[in-house]
Amino acid sequence: MTASLLFWVLVGGFVYGITPGPGVLAVFGIGAARGRSAGAAFLCGHLVGDVVWCGSALVAIIGARVIGSGIFDALGTISGMYLFWLGIRALRTRREPGGEVAAYVGRPLWHGVAFGLTNPKSYPVAIATFTALLSSRAGSLGWGMLPLLVTVSFAGGVLAYAILVGVVGAPRVRTLYRRHQIMVTRLSGAMFVGFALTALWHAVPGLVGQRATFY
Repeated sequence: MTASLLFWVLVGGFVYGITPGPGVLAVFGIGAARGRSAGAAFLCGHLVGDVVWCGSALVAIIGARVIGSGIFDALGTISGMYLFWLGIRALRTRREPGGEVAAYVGRPLWHGVAFGLTNPKSYPVAIATFTALLSSRAGSLGWGMLPLLVTVSFAGGVLAYAILVGVVGAPRVRTLYRRHQIMVTRLSGAMFVGFALTALWHAVPGLVGQRATFY
């Protein structure tokens, strides 16, 4: 295993973590509204899903077509439904009588775990990122490398999230967010709904097609 290979796996984990998507939008809202510690807690939970999805992408690259598409269609459907629910809650955000904005995230850590495991961006972005970076080196990959590759990609994700936490915790970002909190939250909710509908559009036909093969 060469240093060059590990470097590109590290880059893959970093790119995956910092690419804009539902998770990045969520941490900007949570971190700017409730502080850097809440954003960090959310991302710590989100890392659980990152390990699962980056590991799945690396397994697919190493093992080619070992994993069928059915499991990912099912996960995509669950992901879409979950994100749609989050989006509707965000769209219904309002100010309470005291002037505070009603929060739609109660426990950032556990919310991050659930979000990371069901984020519809996860597998497609992970497989696309690692395929682009490792396709020329696919012949040198082996199953024995998998634990180290997952660890290195995890390190890349941690680096990306450290940058995100630093940004969302900046005083100017928090000030701007509080000033436009309702608008930003509702726009994020609309984007979540859009991501959810996209995930369902791609996943549900696959499940229906597989079901049809049993009849």
